[in-house]
Amino acid sequence: MDELELLKKDWKKEDQVYPKVSYNDIYNMILSKSSSIVKWIFIISILEFVFWLFISFGLKASGYNLELAGMNKNAGFIIISIFSYAVLAYFFYRFYINYKTINTTDNAKTLMENILKTRRTVKQYVFFNLVVLVIGVAYMMPYAINHDESSRVLLENAKASGELFKYYASIALVTIIGLVIAISVLLLFYWLIYGILLKRLNRNYFELKKLEV
Repeated sequence: MDELELLKKDWKKEDQVYPKVSYNDIYNMILSKSSSIVKWIFIISILEFVFWLFISFGLKASGYNLELAGMNKNAGFIIISIFSYAVLAYFFYRFYINYKTINTTDNAKTLMENILKTRRTVKQYVFFNLVVLVIGVAYMMPYAINHDESSRVLLENAKASGELFKYYASIALVTIIGLVIAISVLLLFYWLIYGILLKRLNRNYFELKKLEV
């Protein structure tokens, strides 16, 4: 049983050997736990961004898929990248503001509202990352087909043999399967990390509702 549960039990006891625990003691405990959770959400989101940035630079440094190096100069890819970084920066800002706001909350009702805002921000963040993944793959695949040397050879062979539809259908199928796997892995990651933190935050929310009754 954690410290909060012990405080709640002591608060509700009528016969106390120890000093009676006040409403403010329990509230401050919930506030402290909520603040810590939101801080970790902010830290993990930054670490996640740094991880993917490291992977991206690592692939470039290793010379991986040099045939597609020109994508970094493609206007559409640049626009998608700038937009993605801008929105991610906004989410990092929101996570930080949520942490600062919860950390300075002075009443239960406001804390409950801030917990709900944080939950909503995390869900929007996860949804945005998945949407960007789908858009990025949908944009990258046609570019890869037209600029990758081996893909161009396969395309020309498909045209020559009259199997162009089969060629595009197989690419679409492989892409969809790859996306499903990637999204499943990401959802599992988000569920393990953010899901657990949100579950704890949600528990704090309901503890606050009980205090307000």
